[in-house]
Amino acid sequence: MHALGHAYQKEFCSSIHENPNQFQLEQSMGYLIRKLILVLTGTFILAAAFGQRRHSPGSIYESYKGLIMAGYQGWFNAPTDGANMGWNHYATNGRFEPGYCKVDFWPEVKEYQKIYETPFSEADGQPAYLFSSYDSQSVYVHFKWMKEYGVDGVFIQRSVSAIKNPENLKHDDRVLKNAIKASRDFNRAIAIMYDFSGINDENKDWEIVINDWKHLVDSLEITSGGKNQTYLYHHKKPLVALWGVGFPDRTNNLKSIEKIIDFLKDDSVYGGCAILLGVPAYWRDFGKDTEKDPYLHTLILKSDIVRPWFVGRFNEETYPQFKYRIREDIAWCKKNNLDYVPVVFPGFSWHNMHPESTKVQISRNKGRFYWQQLVGALEEGSEMIYIAMFDEIDEGTAIFKTTNDPPVGLSKFESFEPDIPSDYYLFLTGMAAKMLKKEIPIEKDIPLPPIQRKSQ
Repeated sequence: MHALGHAYQKEFCSSIHENPNQFQLEQSMGYLIRKLILVLTGTFILAAAFGQRRHSPGSIYESYKGLIMAGYQGWFNAPTDGANMGWNHYATNGRFEPGYCKVDFWPEVKEYQKIYETPFSEADGQPAYLFSSYDSQSVYVHFKWMKEYGVDGVFIQRSVSAIKNPENLKHDDRVLKNAIKASRDFNRAIAIMYDFSGINDENKDWEIVINDWKHLVDSLEITSGGKNQTYLYHHKKPLVALWGVGFPDRTNNLKSIEKIIDFLKDDSVYGGCAILLGVPAYWRDFGKDTEKDPYLHTLILKSDIVRPWFVGRFNEETYPQFKYRIREDIAWCKKNNLDYVPVVFPGFSWHNMHPESTKVQISRNKGRFYWQQLVGALEEGSEMIYIAMFDEIDEGTAIFKTTNDPPVGLSKFESFEPDIPSDYYLFLTGMAAKMLKKEIPIEKDIPLPPIQRKSQ
């Protein structure tokens, strides 16, 4: 080894003596080559460190800020739609007939190409029809409406209890595939929201969430559509929402939730995600709807966006007293370098799902309650908004088109009232989106439906 070194040194010195100019040239070229090798080596090291992750580096939607997003359940079925799930989320206690149903609003089905006859009848005696979320055309219609009215996109809901069931998982994957395609066709943002209702720590259900995310990334390639994909990013990371954290009536352990958060943030292949945490309305001060465990704040500080659940917490009369919470929530989040998104909902009703319930229905009041919240969120400084929900007619929070002429008979359905068109809540959402983006000034007075404005 030493002999070889001495021989090399002798040859090297001789070369310098015999041809110094040639040596200088070779020395310069050698330096450049070595420099290039170092740069390339560093690049490959970085690529090895970050390239393992399956997500594309960006998206058309780089941030939630400036967007109005809605929740999208996509969980409705009909017996002959091919999903083998019957009248899923239309029926109650396994029955779907006059006197037995789960929904309080009836969808307007004029624009769906494929609809299903039901046991219910309209006022003229004709059968009433419904759509199935399992059909790609239904999802297409919904995303078409989002584009037409200016709804920026949706969080696709995936319930932990549902994805445990093979048939439900098949349904949810099909709806998601169709939603991914429709989101690209209509340039709408899309993201995943895991609903922790029914999650059980004893069964290690947190592993189900982690494995499902791997499945979505590997099989559905949900975050790897390239720079023109429509998956919603935040802080230049794919955004994943986790809903149902910190509620005392849910059987989840905060330590288990932390495992999911750490995986989504830190895993070398499937991580690198931003986290939206869906928490109770009184999360900040551990109020009446919140689990009294300070560790909740530990999880919140690990997230990127806080989204408290407001549905059912106030009505049109009590909202002004509640609104101050948004301001204080935002201040807390800014102090802790977090973003914040409030929930806005058009109203609430579930008397068909829970006929025994004494819970008071929250009136829509011809859109005034909804507009009150939209304006209130903007006045308090909200930079993004979450709408509950796009299509949830189960609890009467849907903003998509429902009919003012629902079936008649034993079951009683709500309507938007005769002078309120079926697309009014989509229209109001789009108007609020323009105000959020500062395309138009904030207007406290609710805008009239376009058809009414034309007639004046």
